[in-house]
Amino acid sequence: MKKGKVLNLFEGKNTGKNTEEKYAILLDKFILPFEDDFNGFEYQEEVFDVAIEAWNYGNIKSLLGSKEFKKIISFAKENDVNYPILKKLIAYKVSNFKEFTYFIVDFDIKEINNDLKLTVVTEKEETYMINMLMGGSVSDAEPQFDKDEFEQNYINRSLISLKPLQPFVDWNNTIYPDSKIDLTTFNEVNIYLIKNSNYEDIEAHLRKKFDTYFMMELEGWHTDKKEWPQRRNYKMFKEWFRIDISTAVYDLEKTPISKSE
Repeated sequence: MKKGKVLNLFEGKNTGKNTEEKYAILLDKFILPFEDDFNGFEYQEEVFDVAIEAWNYGNIKSLLGSKEFKKIISFAKENDVNYPILKKLIAYKVSNFKEFTYFIVDFDIKEINNDLKLTVVTEKEETYMINMLMGGSVSDAEPQFDKDEFEQNYINRSLISLKPLQPFVDWNNTIYPDSKIDLTTFNEVNIYLIKNSNYEDIEAHLRKKFDTYFMMELEGWHTDKKEWPQRRNYKMFKEWFRIDISTAVYDLEKTPISKSE
């Protein structure tokens, strides 16, 4: 993945007839004017996550109007570190892409013959809004939290832990033959918090995000990307790491949780 710069995956290509193919091209065009705003983003997936969230918020704003939308966006304004860019993207969606009313609910980036191809999954506005009103995840626009549950220090996240296995050890020891490690080195593992909705289809989440996790683990041990395994895929990811999942995350401390940028 290219760091800190949006990739134009569709330059010079015609819009396809298929709705989802068409919306993949639209999403790419939607992001391009904001390349400079996304320079600080580490991974391409994060760029599309924010862009899709803004796209869907823009659709909601067009449907509901400003007054009702203020109530929905207030949660993101208070809690989303990406709110400044999100706000600009929402305004751009409403002013330049208002006629495209489908919501984007998922995406995937694949490398085919050394070219990157973006695909998206869309939903009609009525289907999307019904799911949102019935408590679906829907961009987490206005989450319905159980007050009593949260008073017991429950955190609205699921947890992924990755423990490197022997292939990771072998790779590290090839690079650092004078300071070899073994599996006992990994008594402490990295923890990643994800939205609870991603746990509902964790396999799909991991297939889409595996290389983000892979790169973060590699970078923790060796920063020269030229010496990372270059042909990473999902099968390799599962061979290199033991993956554990949990949906029960509790905070038992009184001090607030902080999130560094």
